[in-house]
Amino acid sequence: MIVALIDSGFGLLPTAAWLRKLRPELDLLLLLDPDGRPWGPKTEEWVTERVLATADDAVSRGAEVIVLPCNTATVTAVAAVRARLGDDIPVIGTVPAIKPAAAVCSSVAIWATAATTASAYQADLIAQFGNGAEVVGVACHGLADSIDRGDVAAARAAIAAAAELTPDRVEGVVLGCTHYPLMVDEIVAALPAGVKLFDSAEAVAAQTLRRIDALGRPVAGTGSVRVVLSGRPGELPESAAAFESGRQLLGAHPHDGR
Repeated sequence: MIVALIDSGFGLLPTAAWLRKLRPELDLLLLLDPDGRPWGPKTEEWVTERVLATADDAVSRGAEVIVLPCNTATVTAVAAVRARLGDDIPVIGTVPAIKPAAAVCSSVAIWATAATTASAYQADLIAQFGNGAEVVGVACHGLADSIDRGDVAAARAAIAAAAELTPDRVEGVVLGCTHYPLMVDEIVAALPAGVKLFDSAEAVAAQTLRRIDALGRPVAGTGSVRVVLSGRPGELPESAAAFESGRQLLGAHPHDGR
């Protein structure tokens, strides 16, 4: 079975790595958009058209399940993708882990891009899932872009800046961008001891597997990883090797992407 993951950049790597760990026989199709990234600052219409076109491309390449491991793609386009593809192809979105964080922490910081931090989307999630906790947004300027470039030094500088903006009283930090788990060790090191981290990659992978199992179809595959870059067959950029998830996927059996 082919599972397609769609994101503008490296934000899909953590979820893809979890899928590979939990169900290594699945064939993964990674669709990145280096020509159009980042998606966050783009208009909703632009993002919706881009994600729809990429989902159509994924299906044409044999995908039977679509995952959007990207907050921007999910909030903007998941409904449109589900409407386009119908009930036969599950479409799994991604939501920041505010609910589980607020369930166990009285004070929570959400690290996210500047656009997400200022969005009505995040405000609505906090209102819906905040559970009475004190929740503060922290804009992590340049962190996602640095990760996409594989620039670990710049990413560490962005993490340090975000840690400075995070109140000392915070008990938990939600990684509100799917790129950020790629730097989880550095984020832990930058925060006070005892602060809990919450991200959605493992939960999204687990939900994907539940949806796959509910289909009742054969899931056997070769464990291949194919890569499509803005509609063109390609390979993961070598900069993905800067991250453990990227190294796991770069080490997978290569495929020509067609």
